[in-house]
Amino acid sequence: MRLLYCVFLAVLLTNCGGPEPRRPVKVKSGSFFKESVERNKALLAQEEAIIQKIIESDSVHQYMTSPNGFWYYFEAKNDSSSYYPQTNDQVLFSYNLMSLDNDTIYSATEIGPTSYVVDKEQMFKGLQAAIKLLKINERASFIFPSLQAYGYHGDGERIGPRTPIKSTVELHTIIINQDSLNLKP
Repeated sequence: MRLLYCVFLAVLLTNCGGPEPRRPVKVKSGSFFKESVERNKALLAQEEAIIQKIIESDSVHQYMTSPNGFWYYFEAKNDSSSYYPQTNDQVLFSYNLMSLDNDTIYSATEIGPTSYVVDKEQMFKGLQAAIKLLKINERASFIFPSLQAYGYHGDGERIGPRTPIKSTVELHTIIINQDSLNLKP
């Protein structure tokens, strides 16, 4: 009986190892995401090569590189002002959108003057960053790669997916938010 009790106890202890987690039926390797990243890097490199050719062939303008990943030059500068739009400031500006071949996609008159609260309203990434580079009464032309423009979806109308664009932006007015000046009432 004692032997039977020891065998029963041994079987009981070996079967009580605790719950084992379920293993997934399919194991995803992540290769789809890796391939997608590599494909996007290649597309961006192609776009940047095209943009660099445009910049090199334009001997009239002095292009600057934005830390946000686009290029621009000033058409009209305002040296009398030193204030750049800050978060929560309201600006009034006009802009157009063109293809890299200078075909007009949306004209400035078609879009009309645009009122925008800096960093608080939805606009494509490149335009949000571009506005912060302008002072009042300045006009600049920008070249945005597709990632800074309308990305992988386009605008759903005239701008297709993965389309780099040009834009001329003119900043008309800035209504300064009191928080931007760090003033305490």
